[in-house]
Amino acid sequence: MNTLLDVTGVQVKPNYHLELEFENGERRLFDMSAYMDRKPFIQLKQSSLFACASIDYGTVVWPGDIDIAPETLYERSIPL
Repeated sequence: MNTLLDVTGVQVKPNYHLELEFENGERRLFDMSAYMDRKPFIQLKQSSLFACASIDYGTVVWPGDIDIAPETLYERSIPL
């Protein structure tokens, strides 16, 4: 199932976790650690860039044109 909900808020948590808020009001926790050894996310691991997460175009983005699909964030996160 592809759930396409825009991300409306993000808070960076320890150990490469993101606390997310979606347009439907749901708050969910996404674990990025499994992605951190893959391109392009490995760049975030080797610097302090991970903490620079922000929202643009309905998803989480980082400097250097790094982003992740909002449906991935929703479907692979756990409700809070």
